[in-house]
Order: sequence, then C-alpha cells, then structure tokens
Amino acid sequence: MSKQESIKKIIANIGGKENIKNAWHCMTRLRFDLVDQTMVNWDEIKKITGVIGAQFQSDQCQIVVGTQVKVYFDILADEIGLQTPENDQAKQLSKESTKERKGIVSLFMDTVSGVFGPIVPAIAGAGMIKGLLAGLIALKVVPKTSDTVIIIDLIASGVFYFLPFFLAVSAAKIFKTNEYLAAAIAACLMYPTLIDAAKLLVTNPDAASFYYFLDMIPISIFNYAGSVIPIIFSVLALSYIYRFVDKIMPNVLKTVFTPTVTLFIAGLLALTLIGPIGIYLGKLLALFIRSLFDVSAVFAGAIVGAIRPVAILTGMHHAMTPIALQNFAELGYDMLMPMMFMANMAIAGATAAMYFKAKNKQEKTVIVSAAVSALLGITEPALFGVLTKYKKAFIAATAGSAIASAFIALFGVRLYGYILSSIFSLPAYIGPYFIFAILGVLISICSSFIMAYIFVGKKQV
Repeated sequence: MSKQESIKKIIANIGGKENIKNAWHCMTRLRFDLVDQTMVNWDEIKKITGVIGAQFQSDQCQIVVGTQVKVYFDILADEIGLQTPENDQAKQLSKESTKERKGIVSLFMDTVSGVFGPIVPAIAGAGMIKGLLAGLIALKVVPKTSDTVIIIDLIASGVFYFLPFFLAVSAAKIFKTNEYLAAAIAACLMYPTLIDAAKLLVTNPDAASFYYFLDMIPISIFNYAGSVIPIIFSVLALSYIYRFVDKIMPNVLKTVFTPTVTLFIAGLLALTLIGPIGIYLGKLLALFIRSLFDVSAVFAGAIVGAIRPVAILTGMHHAMTPIALQNFAELGYDMLMPMMFMANMAIAGATAAMYFKAKNKQEKTVIVSAAVSALLGITEPALFGVLTKYKKAFIAATAGSAIASAFIALFGVRLYGYILSSIFSLPAYIGPYFIFAILGVLISICSSFIMAYIFVGKKQV
C-alpha cells in the first residue's frame, strides 16, 4: 500500500475531509483537530500500512507514522486542501475551529506540540553541533578562543538566539494568521535597540524602561533572544487582532491598512504587556522545576524520569521544551534534557528485552527496529509498536528512566545546549559530567532491560 493510499484510508477512517477542522504534525505524529471525535474508527486506522499507533489525547486525534511524517503530511495537505491562512478555506477552518473552546490544558498542549514540532529539526541539528563543539573544546582538540570555534558556534547558536523568529512563523501556522506579520512581531522583540538597552540595564538599573504616548506608558526592557513564551502569546494575540481589524476595515482599505493597524497594535501590545508577562511566566516555570532540585535532586530526577515515558506516549512531552529552553537562556545550562535522554535509553532497553520473549521472526524484526530507533532518539515506534502491547515492559521502562534520572540528577549532570536525546548525543556531555552521563545510560538500559525481562513472562508475549 502506497503512502497516498494510506493517507486516503486515514482520512476516511477519521470521518472524511469534512470532519477535519485542522491538521499538523510533530516529529512522528499526524495530529488532527476534529469536528466529531466519535466518527474515528481506531481499529481500522491501526491496520493501515505505515501506521505505528493511534490514540486520542489532549483533544487531538494523534496518528503515529514515524520519522517519515513530513512525507505523509504533505500528501495529507494535498488531499484535504490545507492551505495558507489567506485562502478562504483556511479562513473557514479557522472560524470553525474557534466554535468549540478547549480547556486551558488541552489548548496549551495543542499549541506547544503544534509550534515546536516543525522546528525541532532546526533546534536539534543546531544543538547537536553545539554539543559536539563543547566536546571538542573539553578534549582540547580545538582552542576555545580560536576562529574555528567562533564560526562553528555562530552556526549552532544562531538558531537559539533568533528562536523567536522560528517560533513566530510556526505559531502563525497554528493560529491561522499571517506568518510575515508574526515574524515582524518577533523583529520588534529582537530589535537591537531593545537588546542593547537590556545589556545596558545590567550596569545601569535606572534604564529600566522606555516610555511612549507623552511619556506615560512604559515599555519594560528585556532581552528576548532565545525566549519562548513571549512570542507565542504575542502571535496568538496578533491572530485575534488581525481578524478583528480585517472584519471592520472597509474592503477598499484592507490591503494596506489591515496589516498596518494590526502590526501597530500587536507590536505595542507585545512590547508593553505580553512580552514582559511571557518573560515572567517562563521564569516561573523554570523556577518551579529548579525548586524541585533545591528540595532534592534525586527526588526531582525520579519524578521527571518517571513521567517522561508517559508524557511521550500521550504526546505531552513537548511541554518540557519551553522550560529547557528557558533554562538555557537564563542559566546557560539545563538538567531536564539529560533526563529525557535517560528516558529514551530506558525505553530502548525495555524494548530490546522483548526480543527474547517474542515467538516469531516478524515480531523480532519489529522489536529490533523499534529498539534501534529509540536509541537514536525516536521512541514512538517502541512505545506504540511494542511497549503498549506489553504493559509490564512499559512499567520497567518507566522504572529504569526514574532510576537513571535520579542518578544523574544526584551528580548534577547538565547540558549547555539543546540536543536530540540520542545515543549519538553522548559527545555533548564530554567534560566534568561525562562519566556520570555514561553510567546513567548504562543504568537506564540495563535496569529497564533486566526488569522487563523478569516482569514479562513467555505466556504474556
């Protein structure tokens, strides 16, 4: 069965084109916002060639198709006529999708997964380069002050410094608004005048604000480079402002004055209110996680490690990404991503154990492929294709993740740049925490493998 045929069957079994309000994808899943959730035929979807798993989570229909998700999504977009926000059909989809209001948690999860999914390749690739560079510097292969380091760091750090631009474009697609206006809002937040003022603020606390409108309304000064929450909420506000302005603007003036008025209002709102609130929200999120480490690093590691496999399974794992990025921006390092690494290795270990329990060659082939994929940082095939079938093995993966995460938290293992949680990420840990990172990986894989092998009897497989 070709991918085209698989997509046609997926569409048919989720209620047809008319049942799809919106669709997007992350690294391995097609995600749908549906009109009527009861029209989904889950049993038939799971039988479709290329489908690894399917579930309903956070008000989304999620269909796991693996690392070729972009290919599937492009075919899907053609089939359902998913177009740019300026097209009438996209506008209609946007109007329909606002009829039903979701809960705050569901809306947050939809937004985070939708925004971060498409840009993960950019931040993962840049993070890998940054991690490898840190390893080369630690091994003294290249001098820290050399031009080589400067150039490579420029390639790796550019994505994170200008992250608001990436997020703006991605968020605009989710909120069904103009991507270039969204990028313009990011440009407001990243303009050198504001960045330079934020740097000056370090030595001159009196330069805390700009003022406009007869010097009555203040604009707080922050460095928005690498920030996450301010631009996402600013683009959300932009989407509503654009629709409102476009609705009341006479047709003859829309082409010029709709974007003009929208950009002016949204820009001022972002600088005056949304941006500062977003900065403080990001700080609070990061502070909450860090407070767990202040209470007990082992406890924090165990909690984060235990919830990570469940979060991936339910599609909620992107919720930690803003916290990790906030830590990188504010502290220069992060301790959550090493725990995500441990979780992936635990999933790989528990999955590998099922190879020795499987009864036929076909099942063994699926298990080997899923285990290798998990080692490389893509865990959905292992979770949906293997561990959801063998519940005790999933428990073993969760326990292994918790144990290994608690171990590395005890020794303060951290990363200095975003990187994909893959076995090939180990060079990024070269330095004072390298030995503990290696031990953590061994603990994660071995403990989950042994527990899964013991817990799952031959009759259960």
